[in-house]
Amino acid sequence: MMSILDWYLGRTIFKYTSLVLFVLVGLFMFIQFLDEVTRVGTGNYDFLDMIIFLVLSTPRVVYEIFPMSALLGTMLGLSSLAVDSELIVMRAAGMSITGISWSVMKSAALIILSAVVIGEFITPYAETQAQRGRSEALQMSITQKSDFGLWMRDENSIIQVGEMLPDLKLLNVKIFEFDGEGNMRAAAVADSGKFDNNEWVLYNLRQSIFVDKGIKTLHLKSANWQSKLGPEVLRVFLVRPEQLSALDLDRYIAHLKKNSQNTDRYELAFWQKISSPMAIVVMVLLGIPFVFRSVRSGGVGGTLFLGIMLGLMFFAMAKGFGFLVLIYGIPPLAGAFVPLLIFLVIALFMLRRVA
Repeated sequence: MMSILDWYLGRTIFKYTSLVLFVLVGLFMFIQFLDEVTRVGTGNYDFLDMIIFLVLSTPRVVYEIFPMSALLGTMLGLSSLAVDSELIVMRAAGMSITGISWSVMKSAALIILSAVVIGEFITPYAETQAQRGRSEALQMSITQKSDFGLWMRDENSIIQVGEMLPDLKLLNVKIFEFDGEGNMRAAAVADSGKFDNNEWVLYNLRQSIFVDKGIKTLHLKSANWQSKLGPEVLRVFLVRPEQLSALDLDRYIAHLKKNSQNTDRYELAFWQKISSPMAIVVMVLLGIPFVFRSVRSGGVGGTLFLGIMLGLMFFAMAKGFGFLVLIYGIPPLAGAFVPLLIFLVIALFMLRRVA
């Protein structure tokens, strides 16, 4: 059961974490705004589309910087108590650094709960809508207004793709061809398709051609398909790890393995989602000893600067190990947890020094 002191410390940490989160989100979104504004004017992508995209992208940014915000929020919250001599009073009342640390760690539960809700329920939906809306605006020939695959128009043809895999292999392809008056002249269904030598090759193609005397049917093991819709256009509709919850990622990874696809990118995203709550705990734990060191030395400002550097270092290291996984084939589990373990060792070492 939480004591009054636990509630007080928890409220202070959560307040400052929220403040830091608000500032960092504003900074990151401003940087994304500068990058996104260069695309305004492409296709149907206007300023309003960009604002909608940025708003829908905000939950993803919030989720990504939660650990850094927890670190800085903990340091700012405890520093504010140190400046008002409240930490000294707590120590004088017989509360040990370990006891204060445990009370602070309890407050991390609310931060973790907030991160899980945003990461598992809000971000997948918002990110899907953000990417879909921007892609539709940028690519005028493609629409995806439902969850029933991609619908595309290529001159006098309408194409539906049931699913596109990470290697740009198409599954369940349907092609409907029309004449200049809008009458259907042919319909084709293929089990799969792949881009090869600057053209699409469709496999197990069944085609029905409407002629004056009736319907002519063809069944081919493979057939070339000429289309202006190349991989560079379709790539924007690939399923992104950010669009999926941990449960959906697990299911999608199993699906990709059945189709002989490389799953490293998605496995990395899965383990990063699993490790994210632990990262918040480690960051909160890391912020505690630096504040107590500043209380003894009187250097609060320098400690906060160091906290910012540590937060940026963790953020950069997590991203960097992710790239190493994708480039050098390092196990995704290691890519997600190695940076976390490094900072956990640092946090426990520093706590032992100040305890």
